[in-house]
Amino acid sequence: MRKEFIRRVLVRAPNWIGDAVMCEPALRGLRSLFPQAEITLLAKSVVAELFVGYAGLDHVLVYDDKGIHAGLGGKWTLAGTLRQHRFDLAVLFQNAFEAAFLAWLAGIPRRFGYLTDGRAIFLTDPVSVPSPNSLTHQVEYYWNLLMPLGLSGAPPSPHLTVSSEEEREVSERLASSGVDPSDLVIGINPGSTYGSAKRWLPDRFAEVAQRLAERIAEGEKTRTAVVILGAKGEELLGKDIAAHIQGRSVVLSGTTTIRELMAVTKRCRLLVTNDTGPMHIAVACGVPVVAVFGPTDWRTTSPYGQAQFIVREPVECAPCLLRECPIDHRCMTRVPVDRVYDTAVQQMQVNRLAGNKLTSDKPMSLETDASPQKLSACPPANLSAVLSGYTVFLDRDGTLNPDPGYIRSPDQFDLFPGVAQALAKLVRAGARLIVVTNQSGVARGLFSLGDLEGIHAKLTRLLEESGAPLDALYVCPHHPDDACTCRKPNTGLIDQAVRERAVDLSHSYLIGDKVSDVELAKRVGSRSILMTTGAVLPEQAEGLKRSGVIPDLVTSSFDDAAEWLLQDARTRAVFRAGIR
Repeated sequence: MRKEFIRRVLVRAPNWIGDAVMCEPALRGLRSLFPQAEITLLAKSVVAELFVGYAGLDHVLVYDDKGIHAGLGGKWTLAGTLRQHRFDLAVLFQNAFEAAFLAWLAGIPRRFGYLTDGRAIFLTDPVSVPSPNSLTHQVEYYWNLLMPLGLSGAPPSPHLTVSSEEEREVSERLASSGVDPSDLVIGINPGSTYGSAKRWLPDRFAEVAQRLAERIAEGEKTRTAVVILGAKGEELLGKDIAAHIQGRSVVLSGTTTIRELMAVTKRCRLLVTNDTGPMHIAVACGVPVVAVFGPTDWRTTSPYGQAQFIVREPVECAPCLLRECPIDHRCMTRVPVDRVYDTAVQQMQVNRLAGNKLTSDKPMSLETDASPQKLSACPPANLSAVLSGYTVFLDRDGTLNPDPGYIRSPDQFDLFPGVAQALAKLVRAGARLIVVTNQSGVARGLFSLGDLEGIHAKLTRLLEESGAPLDALYVCPHHPDDACTCRKPNTGLIDQAVRERAVDLSHSYLIGDKVSDVELAKRVGSRSILMTTGAVLPEQAEGLKRSGVIPDLVTSSFDDAAEWLLQDARTRAVFRAGIR
C-alpha cells in the first residue's frame, strides 16, 4: 500500500463502549501511520461520544442504526453518505459482516479488516484472525490488526480526555450533592449491561466502599464521598447500595451521558467495578481500578496495565462468557469482601504518590495473592537523594502524552495514565525534570506560540499537582527544513539547559519515544530510555540498527522506566564508591 496516496481514511469503531476504549491505542497507531491523512470515525452514538474532541480524528460520523440508518434502506443511505467522502481506505475494527459490506457498498477501494464473519468477499486486504489459543488482550488484538500496514512495537495504554469545561460541570454537579472539590471520591460501578452474571453482590460493594472511606478518612484526615455509577435501568441498584453506606454517597446511576460519565470517572481516585465499559474508561482516564471478574475472560479484557488488581475466584466453569448464570453463580458469590478490600488497599499503596492522594507515605504490608512482586521495590523512605544531582530530560509528544499528530489547544492535551505519578517518584528521589521538545507546528502555521504556551501551562500544572514540578521547558519551534541547531537530534536545547541550569550531563537521562531522542542522548552523553508509547515505526527500528545507537532501555511502561532509572542510578553510585 502506497501510504502517500491514502488521503482519506474511514475507521469503523467497535459497537461496545469497552471495546471502543480498548481500540483507542490502535487509533493512535493509525494516525502515526497516516499522519497527513484525514481520518473519519464511523460509530454508534454512545461510542461516538467517547471521541468528542479527540485529537487523533478529523471527523466523527454517527451510525444511527435505530433511526435514519435502520433497515436496508438506511444502509443504502449511509453508504451514499460515505461515498460522498471519497475515502481511499477503510479500516474495520468492528468484526461484523455488515461493516465490510457497508465499506464495499460505499465504493471504498481498499477495505482492511480481520477475516471474520464470512466477509472475505468484501475485504481487499483481509488479515488472519489470531489463534483462539493465543488469548490476546483486546488492546493488542486491535493494535495487531494494523501490523500489516507497518505498525510495530507494543500498544500503549488507552487514553481519553475530557475538557476543562466538562470537569467544571461535573465538579458543580457533585458540589450540589455535598461533595466539595477537595473531597476524595471513591467510585463504585456495581452494574453491567452485559447481564447479571458479571455482577458482584451489591451488599459487598457497599461494604468495600464503607471500609475504604473510613480508612482514608481516618488515615488522611480527608473528607471522602462514594459516587455510584451505572447505566439506565440500574438506578434501584445504585440506591440500594447507597442505603447500606454510612456517610456521604451520591447515586448517579442512569443519570449521566457518556461524556459526563467520563468526567465523573476521572474525578474518582479509585474505582471498584465489575468487568464493564466504565472500567476501561477509568483506565483511559488514569484512574486506579479494582475489578471483580466472573464469567468473562480476564486474560483478554482485564483493565489494561492494571491486570494485577483484578479479583476473581478460579472456579472450574469460568470463563463461561454467559450473560446469566445457569447454576449458583459461584464465580461471584465466592469472592469475599476482604479480598476485594485488600486489593483496593494494595492499589492505593501503588498509587500513594502525591497526585492520587490516596494514602500517606507510610509503607503498608499486606498478605494477599493479588500483590504484585514490585509493590515494595521502592518505598518512599528509600528514595531520598538517590537522584540528587541528576537531570532527567523528557520528550513531550508520545512520551508524556498521546501524540495524535499536532496538539493545537490545551483541551486536546492530557498526560498518559501513570506518567505524573512515576515522575513524582523521580522528583522525590532528587531528580530535576526538563522537557525538550520539537514543535514544528508553530513554523507550519498549525498553532501559535500563544497556543503552545497555553498547552505547556496545562502540562506544568498537571505535573505540579502530582508532585512533579518541571525545572525548565525548552522548545524548538522551527520547521525541519530550517536547519536550526536546536531541533532534535541536534543538541541546541540540551546546550541551553547546560548553560542556564548548570546541568551535569554525566548525571543525566533522556526519555523519549523517537530515534532522534536516542541519538540526542548519545551525542550529549546521557543514558537513554526509548518509550514505545509513541508507536515506534519499523523504519525507526531499522534506523537504530543502522546507526548503532541503541537505547539503554526500551519499554512501554513509564513506571517501569522510572524503576529502572532509579535502580540504574543506585548501581552507578555503588560502582563509583568502589563497592563490589
